[in-house]
Parts: sequence; C-alpha cells; structure tokens
Amino acid sequence: MTTGDISQRDGAKTPDVVVRRATQADFPDLKRILSETFASTWQPEITAAAAQRYLETDVGGRFVEERGLDFLVATVDGEVAGLVYWQDDFIDALHVSTRHQRLGIGRKLMKEAEKAIQTAGQTQVRLETDSFNQQSQGFYRALGYKETGRYPDLEWESDLTTVAFEKKF
Repeated sequence: MTTGDISQRDGAKTPDVVVRRATQADFPDLKRILSETFASTWQPEITAAAAQRYLETDVGGRFVEERGLDFLVATVDGEVAGLVYWQDDFIDALHVSTRHQRLGIGRKLMKEAEKAIQTAGQTQVRLETDSFNQQSQGFYRALGYKETGRYPDLEWESDLTTVAFEKKF
C-alpha cells in the first residue's frame, strides 16, 4: 500500500515501513504485538482479576483469528511492527510493537485507515482510548482528533474511564 522513510533514531536512518493488508502468515506476529501492548499498557492499570480473565480467554488471540485478515499491518524490514483495524467509521485497534514505537508507524497506520474510511464514504473517524493513557491521547490530538466525551470503561471492570475522540473529514 504505502512505503516510505519513517524517521531517524539516534542519528541513524531507520528502514522503510510498508503498510499492507494482513495475511494469515502474519497472525503469530499480530498476536505477539497484542500480547506486548496488553502487558505494557493495560495490565498495569487493571485489576488482577481483569488481567487474568483477558489472558485466560485469549482475547487478543481470538481477535486476530476472527478479524486479522481485515487488519492493515506495518512492516519494517519484513517484520510486522504494527496493526490497525476499523469498522465503518470506528477505529477499534491501533497497536505498535514496543520496540517499534515512536518511529512514525502509528501515524502511517492511522493515515491509511483514515484514507480507507473516507474512501468508503464516511464523514468522520471515531475512536476511544483510556484516560490513563496520556501518550495515546496526545498522539490522537496531534493527528487532529477532538475529545467528544468521557464515560466509565466497563470492558475491564477496573474503574477506568474511556475517552472518546473524533475527527471530521
């Protein structure tokens, strides 16, 4: 789909990123990325019982098995480094592997998702994050998203607050 230089890290040029549709062969990497981002982002913020339920029911693995072929993935030197998934005008998932964060991969994935959503005739993009995740809130604001509301996050049963965002085309 798209390629391009992504950034510089410690003065060294990083490799090109390719954004493309996911394949079945990507599933192990997609599951790994979801596992990494769960462990680094949500697990520290939710109750032990909620984390145990997530792991025991393999939420991330089932998500990949059910929807993985609908994901866009970003690769770096052939390695899957991130994913984005949406339905209609709602971006349901954006994840970048921990070792590939802050290289512009999330921005590239969001750009491609927004383009596809707009091409499908939608007039806006919506998404959610959690209030503890200041990094993601700043990221979405930098991409032009506006906060539209806050409400209890019932998914994790951990007294979190969901922050809703939207961007009009």
